[in-house]
Amino acid sequence: MATSYRTKATTKKTPTTKKAAPAKKAAAKAPAAAPAKKAAATKKAAPAKKAAAPTKKAAAAPSPAAPAPAAGGGEAAPSFSLLSDAGKTVSLADFAGKRVVLYFYPKDDTPGCTREACAFQDNLATLQSKGAVVLGVSRDSVNSHVKFKTKYNLGFPLLADTDGVVHRAYGAWGTKTNYGRTFEGALRTTVIIDEQGRIAKRFANVKVDGHADQVLAALAAL
Repeated sequence: MATSYRTKATTKKTPTTKKAAPAKKAAAKAPAAAPAKKAAATKKAAPAKKAAAPTKKAAAAPSPAAPAPAAGGGEAAPSFSLLSDAGKTVSLADFAGKRVVLYFYPKDDTPGCTREACAFQDNLATLQSKGAVVLGVSRDSVNSHVKFKTKYNLGFPLLADTDGVVHRAYGAWGTKTNYGRTFEGALRTTVIIDEQGRIAKRFANVKVDGHADQVLAALAAL
């Protein structure tokens, strides 16, 4: 009887071991489905990033550059009245019937502005012989002009355009770049006004060396 009972017990345990094997196999297959879904999601997301690129490129398009001021085509010169180094009001109307060399410079007693002023002084007699008067204009104060004029013995008026209104009227104010820094400031500019009060010649972005000779040549050509 004991032998028969053990045989039956062994027979019942064997099916339990066989049924457990499919469960482990199925569990091993289950994770394989997850990467497939993840890969599909990645493929769908890629076109969205590519489509956004044209929008960024269109937004970065530069705005058109502003047109340059006229070179002097006979238009009426803007009128002005400014205090001079002598403490008197000087107006464009004071020089009716004469040629006026009106030159704008950034700052008193700086290297470039000093060379420019001294070059006009050295040629002052010749300029006057051509019927021209010279007027220097900057945004410095009257007191600053007095010191600058006295130091270099300049024989022509220096006018104080402290608020920059006359600079802007003559196109002598705008954007400048210096050592990578961009800012608003005086643009070195010279304007020749004829006897009728019209702009005969405009020199923009003036290079100091040789500029007085350019002005003399332009006066001779009028």
